[in-house]
Amino acid sequence: MLVGGAIVWGLLVGSFLNVVVHRVPLGQSILRPASHCPHCGHVLGPLENVPVVSWLALGRRCRGCGAPISARYPAVEVVTGFLFGAAAWRWGASPEFVLTMLLAAGLVVAALIDFEHRFIPDSVSLGGLVAGLGLSPAAAWLNGEPLGEAATRAALGALLGGGLLWLVGFVHARASVAFGRTFEHWPGEGEDVPTPGQADYWLWFPGLGLGDVKLMAAIGAFLGPVGVLETIVAASLLGLLLGLAWAALTRDGGGPFGFGPAIAAGALAVALIPHPPLLSLLG
Repeated sequence: MLVGGAIVWGLLVGSFLNVVVHRVPLGQSILRPASHCPHCGHVLGPLENVPVVSWLALGRRCRGCGAPISARYPAVEVVTGFLFGAAAWRWGASPEFVLTMLLAAGLVVAALIDFEHRFIPDSVSLGGLVAGLGLSPAAAWLNGEPLGEAATRAALGALLGGGLLWLVGFVHARASVAFGRTFEHWPGEGEDVPTPGQADYWLWFPGLGLGDVKLMAAIGAFLGPVGVLETIVAASLLGLLLGLAWAALTRDGGGPFGFGPAIAAGALAVALIPHPPLLSLLG
């Protein structure tokens, strides 16, 4: 019953996440106006807002203007439902179950926005960081762990996740400059490579956005130091596979490619799939 209820709840939340993914990059409110067709403005009625079912019943077209409705909408609903159901199966009725649902919802939004727009909004990454630093220790405390220890673990996870990814980007940028390597998008046309006295020297890297760094910090707050290390390993492997697939599809091996989907998938795999701790495997 818990898994079934979580799936239904995930379908409903997925419908809302579609609104978030569409509106946040445009700087629009996620609460007003009500859900509507982006082509003609037709406001969706209650029966047009039923996850997946409405999309099928409407013949995948807007009732107002007949414009096609992207398959992304039911896909996001189904994926979110699956992730929430998996969280219920993995953790049962526990604080970790609620925490994992929150993490999954944020990662779905981050992955889709990064895939479509190649950036991760601060409202998602930094908002997730604040949520992780506050809610992860609370969940551990409800399970009987001392609050101070849980808060320390969340803070260390955030520092380790964000710090390691920042270090990778920084070293790559400095090595690229040392070896004279250039990128189409870094530096920009007519711009010089940033120097140590400029903020971009520390924060602007080729092939890695600062949004990825902040997202990994948020994941570290949720999953702790060991979980974020596992996420980095999983995301690196998944990023390689996704990058190769994207290059094959677009026939462009040098074009920019969002790392957010790989980070999100890696974190979800760590949170949802039972596995031996990474450190025990290394030991």
